[in-house]
Amino acid sequence: MTSLLRLLTGQPQAAPRAVSRETVAIALADGRSVEVLRVRDPRARRIKLSVDERGPRLTLPLRASDIAGTRFVIEHGDWLLAQIARAGTDAPGLEPHRSASLPLRGAEVPLRWQAAPYLRIQPGEDGIDIAAPEAVALKSLQRALRDFYEGQARADVGRWLPKYLPELPRAPSRLRYRVMSSQWGSLAPDGALSLDLSLVLAPPAAFEYVLVHELCHLIHADHSRAFWREVERRCPDWRDQREYFRHSGRALKARLRKLIAADD
Repeated sequence: MTSLLRLLTGQPQAAPRAVSRETVAIALADGRSVEVLRVRDPRARRIKLSVDERGPRLTLPLRASDIAGTRFVIEHGDWLLAQIARAGTDAPGLEPHRSASLPLRGAEVPLRWQAAPYLRIQPGEDGIDIAAPEAVALKSLQRALRDFYEGQARADVGRWLPKYLPELPRAPSRLRYRVMSSQWGSLAPDGALSLDLSLVLAPPAAFEYVLVHELCHLIHADHSRAFWREVERRCPDWRDQREYFRHSGRALKARLRKLIAADD
């Protein structure tokens, strides 16, 4: 009613309060500490706890106190820890000259570190070789790892794509790799194909299924029965691959984000 009176009388409306965010450490009942992004949102109507590939998030309405939010997290501590484990946000990050392995193509691949004046990451005979200065900056290493992963993803798609092109009405106009929040791939109306970079961490069969899925949208833009027939003809085990992403997809995305410190 107050807002309506202000509109009728010409009085200026109060500007809505901005969303505030801060990361806090909360000690659970078993003594473990969990970092939670606490978000105070004027649009929120209730306290909400969620977990995605970025980690735990506690949303509070304006009327809720910080103490009430902390109590809510503690009361749901078991659920929170289970979701963190499922999302993979507790997976290790990248430590210069210390990390022993990295995920690639559905496996943990051993790392071989070598001191060198310039940073270079490349496939080795039995794993991944990283040549880096002793005092290499973590940010530089993360950027190099992102480039390495993109190079590996492009190599995989480069092997798979030619066998599908002859049966397509046209080839993708361009291909790019992105860090996606929820999607695994997308096809723009102009034929531009985007793939989630974390696919290179998945088993190759799962990665190839996503490629096939998006390529079939060049034939059918929807998810009709005709579309799924095209997918199944090219990828008979697509249901198994889709189930893999339902079970392990969140952890896959979280692992990549943690390794390369992705914000997009």
